[in-house]
Amino acid sequence: MYQDKTLVCKDCGNEFVFTAGEQEFYASRGFENEPQRCKACRDARKNGGRGQREMFTAVCASCGKEARVPFKPREDRPVYCSECFARMKEEENG
Repeated sequence: MYQDKTLVCKDCGNEFVFTAGEQEFYASRGFENEPQRCKACRDARKNGGRGQREMFTAVCASCGKEARVPFKPREDRPVYCSECFARMKEEENG
């Protein structure tokens, strides 16, 4: 049986708990090493390489509201706000 273990994060130095459930999950996946970083440091490391995404402003081709999109809009392609885009996807999927 697994028991909770207290580990020390190699990045921030804080203690974190490696729970019995997490240990069981690691074992079921064949992982042999314990985690070396706490959840916060793992998440920061995972997202660290991406940086901030540049957003562009456009006018929704459906409702005319301002839309913020993560790509540079082109004049030959319509751009939709998130609400109109979701509605169109819903209609498309029936």
